[in-house]
Amino acid sequence: MVLEHEIPTGSKLYFGQSAKVKRTIENVASEILAKEGFEEIVTPIFSYHQHLSVDDQRKLIKVNDAQNNAISLRADSTIDVVRIIEKRLGENTNQKKWFYIQPVVTFPTTEQYQVGVEYMGEKKLSSVLNLATAIFEKLEVQPLVQISNIKIPALLTEMFDELSIEDFKHINIDKFINLEVEWLTKLVYLQYVEQIDDVMAIAPDAIANELQKMKDLCIAMSYKETVIAPMYYSKMLYYDELFFRCIVGNEVYARGGRYKDENLTSVGFAIYTDAICEALTK
Repeated sequence: MVLEHEIPTGSKLYFGQSAKVKRTIENVASEILAKEGFEEIVTPIFSYHQHLSVDDQRKLIKVNDAQNNAISLRADSTIDVVRIIEKRLGENTNQKKWFYIQPVVTFPTTEQYQVGVEYMGEKKLSSVLNLATAIFEKLEVQPLVQISNIKIPALLTEMFDELSIEDFKHINIDKFINLEVEWLTKLVYLQYVEQIDDVMAIAPDAIANELQKMKDLCIAMSYKETVIAPMYYSKMLYYDELFFRCIVGNEVYARGGRYKDENLTSVGFAIYTDAICEALTK
């Protein structure tokens, strides 16, 4: 029996103080982003293209449109935002900087409010990562920024027949170390940018080149609470190189990265409003 006042597990209810804190987070973010030349967009809750964004298709809530075409509720905003601007708005705008404040939903009934940013045609991840940390500083929140590079797991699976992407998804550290390769073991334990040159000196050129990109991003950042995690693998299908997470304890406050949709390379991030709201409310 479902009582009249019950709400589905995973859905959100904000009222009073929590609603005020949520609105403050959104206002702070929108003011900073607008000052930097970003314009707001609100996209439909229904989408034809969510399968291009989400690794685990079981997370999608699927329905059908009037012509019986399969559609999903919005579980991720990035690809939809880029495609709507590129394909639908087209010649009506030259704007490349966009932000959105809207929820995403995943199966069965999980809602997640986000402040998202897409800088279309931009390749430097620092341009948006510094915006994310500026928003956190304004909110007096100090997450740890973790820098990763999705090309490194891909290269390692090509170099070692024993490794698969599943090993990176499940962080199979023992398997990496048991290969008994000096530079690979050092890569596993690499955590701070000050250590990166020692690994680059003995790693294969392909790996060293990707580590250099991580080092350059750390140098370009204005935020100092940073670690690097070259073995971490993201489940977002569209990342193609550098990406990051902002973490407090076990909570992810934001994630973003460089991605490619068809021939357009862009950078962006999403701040997870709910996690920050809960922390500030406490």
